[in-house]
Amino acid sequence: NINTKIGPMLFDKDILDQTSIDKTMINEDGTDNKSKLGANAILGVSIACYKAAALSKNKELFEHISIQSKEYTMPIPMMNILNGGSHADNNIDIQEFMVFPTGLKSFTAATQACVEIYHTLKKNLRNKKLSTSVGDEGGFAPNLGSNEEALELIVEAIEDAGYLPGKEISLTLDVAASEFYDSQNKTYRLASDKSELNTRAMIEYYKMIVAKYPIVSIEDGLDESDWIGWTKLNSELGKKIQIVGDDLTVTNPLRLEKAIKMKAINSILIKLNQIGTVSETLDTIKMAHANGITTIISHRSGETEDVTIADLAVGTSAGQIKSGAPCRTDRTAKYNQLLRIEEITKNKNRYYNFNEKK
Repeated sequence: NINTKIGPMLFDKDILDQTSIDKTMINEDGTDNKSKLGANAILGVSIACYKAAALSKNKELFEHISIQSKEYTMPIPMMNILNGGSHADNNIDIQEFMVFPTGLKSFTAATQACVEIYHTLKKNLRNKKLSTSVGDEGGFAPNLGSNEEALELIVEAIEDAGYLPGKEISLTLDVAASEFYDSQNKTYRLASDKSELNTRAMIEYYKMIVAKYPIVSIEDGLDESDWIGWTKLNSELGKKIQIVGDDLTVTNPLRLEKAIKMKAINSILIKLNQIGTVSETLDTIKMAHANGITTIISHRSGETEDVTIADLAVGTSAGQIKSGAPCRTDRTAKYNQLLRIEEITKNKNRYYNFNEKK
């Protein structure tokens, strides 16, 4: 499709007019999910054109993006160091347990801290005779007695690595609650805790662990269809932590608009290949920022070594990035690109102040 359909239709387009390029493909495709030309084909071309535009102006990609945002900021990495749910072959319900260095002064220092905590956790797991095999995104995937045991192991690793939980290093969760939601009974089945909770009980569960551990962000805490529950969750916890929509919003401006109207979230996960083009992604980020919604640029579970999302996080001043554990080249490529960008920009950039935004 790229060679025989998309290529010819873009032949005379201005490489600097990303919106026109993307709209041409979207209009020709004509489907809601880009299934005619193929979502991966459209996204690949969209990104290639954006990179070509940056090259034509002799700019780094993040610099080309920042022309639209007028500034750039180094993001805080959300590093997934322990996996459960559908990302791992173990008995933990929560899909991702992440360390989030909110109290450090640079991306370089934040990356160093995350890597040290990651390897400290590996050593501690080995000492406890627990598995150090990794899940889809590079986090360790041991069998544990409960979700809280996972949190306790991570806090222990933070302290053993020489950092202060809650001051230098916070925790974030991607619960992926839709994965264990029983739509027929409208309950959430936590297998590791041997419990079945309704929406109210799930919200109380989150309140409990947020009070007990230095958790500052929860992604997909409820099922993607539980809109009323999301509104309650954001109302009761949104002033203390990020309530992040991913499965709920799927980087879609229409679903984001609904979430804003219902006050269902205060943060959104941004994935290029959920919406399918660069310009639509940028539009979603702009809508979020205009409405006081924080943004987290994210990888996918099936990844390549392409580093576009690293430049996107800096150029849009998104502030936060998810790219998995400091393990495997499809994950570390993004972190390495961000280290290069910080070196290029030196004192021109800022490191995102999460506590100020919160």
